Amino acid sequence: MMSMIMRLIGAVALLGCAQLQAAELTIGRSTEPSSIDPLFARTGNNQMTANHMFESLTTTDANLQLLPSLATAWKVVDPLTWEIKLRSGVTFSDGSALTPQDVIYSLQRARMVPNSPAPFSGAVAAVASVEEKDGDSIIIRTRTPSPQLIETLGIVFIMSKTASEGKTTAELNEGKGLIGTGPYRFVSWRRSDQLVLEANTAYWGGKQAFDKVTLKFIPNAQTRSAALLSGQVDLIEEAPVNDLDVMRNKGFGVYGIETGRIVYLALDSARTVSPFITDAQGKPLDPNPLKDARVRRAMSLMIDRNVLVARLLNGSGVPAAQMVPQGLGGYDASIRVEKADAVAAKKLLTEVGYPNGFGITVHTSSDRFPFDRDVGQALGQFFSRGGLKLNGVEAQIYAVYATAASKQEFSAFVFSYGLTTPSVANALQLIIATNDQAKGTGSFNRARYSNAAFDAALEVALAEFDEAKRNAALTKVAHLAHDDMAVIPLYFQKLYWAVRPGLTYAPGKDERTVAMQVGVQK
Repeated sequence: MMSMIMRLIGAVALLGCAQLQAAELTIGRSTEPSSIDPLFARTGNNQMTANHMFESLTTTDANLQLLPSLATAWKVVDPLTWEIKLRSGVTFSDGSALTPQDVIYSLQRARMVPNSPAPFSGAVAAVASVEEKDGDSIIIRTRTPSPQLIETLGIVFIMSKTASEGKTTAELNEGKGLIGTGPYRFVSWRRSDQLVLEANTAYWGGKQAFDKVTLKFIPNAQTRSAALLSGQVDLIEEAPVNDLDVMRNKGFGVYGIETGRIVYLALDSARTVSPFITDAQGKPLDPNPLKDARVRRAMSLMIDRNVLVARLLNGSGVPAAQMVPQGLGGYDASIRVEKADAVAAKKLLTEVGYPNGFGITVHTSSDRFPFDRDVGQALGQFFSRGGLKLNGVEAQIYAVYATAASKQEFSAFVFSYGLTTPSVANALQLIIATNDQAKGTGSFNRARYSNAAFDAALEVALAEFDEAKRNAALTKVAHLAHDDMAVIPLYFQKLYWAVRPGLTYAPGKDERTVAMQVGVQK
């Protein structure tokens, strides 16, 4: 009897311990946000940080399908007018009520955050005006028919106008005016170390599993893995593939998913002379060979994507030939991953007048996604074997790299884009469409690729309200991009998360690492 009582006491003590541990969560993140101003940059590391504190009008499920969030209903009044009803009873973390004016203010602010390396302006480019209706809705009028408006607005975080109006990004980074409707609220941010959050007790979605969440920034994958195994953190993102079996054997949970993030090579096809394209003597080459689609096609043929994924990434990727994975709108089943063919590549280069190739430098980030530095090195080797003269491979930390790429400082550079909507539309509009601030297109077109026929076809596709017809049109537009080799798709990422025993994680194609997707086993 006594032993049974002791076992019960022990069980209760363990339960209490588990509940105590569950009250706090420490996440090992690979990349620190460049800012915690939620509208500063729409990069994944910034967005997943903001997701804890801020919400948008809509959200998506694990497969990027649209769901309501701060907006509960929407309708198209006419091709240029939308009516969006806001969720009732929502308050900000300071206790003030969400109003249409907060939404109007946030949509306006998204246009004009200074020095953004990845602006939100494209998400609101179609918006001509926004006005309040009946105290619980907004009316949006667009410049042109915009069938995907509700999806694109879904990435814009809604801020408290009263708290944040007039605040600079620098002030928001200090926590001043950083007030959202999300499940957590800001406590502190120590750069290059950690960001601390606490549960928002006023959250409309109910009580969260954790009272305190700490995001620890650990760029090195092996160090993150060691931190999890030693108990310093409870969850890590981008768990090293080579450590997964060890983690499983020790009782840690491992969760993986093929994401919607495309890793691609961008090529400077806009300028007559490109800074890192040279002749055999190392002098700038005029004209720039990257302007010719046949050269870009040849470079694509030099790349063995299957080897890249199988050997370098240890299988943590899916070879890609287009900007969207199967299952999402605009995917074209006829576009297949080509087999590497050095002979065909050499023939194309000879046709264009480069039988002996040309000099090239490959640039890449060093801390943005798994193996990014190694991917750059591998591409350099492929190009060298394919007949180009490799002048070097240079890797930079992402904060420096992204800014330099946006300033067109590179010729051939590795980048990635994470899909956040159910179709290829955003990827085409942001990465491949001509860079035009007035139209809000090409915000991520850092290579300044431009094709008038592509732009015209995309504009027509995006004006189609019938989803099936729009996706069919997008498929044709995607084919135009592929035929002209606007960028060179490489692979879709496959990512892994690992959690300590007693926790679970529910990953999605959006790749977010957020406390809200962590579960506590009962």
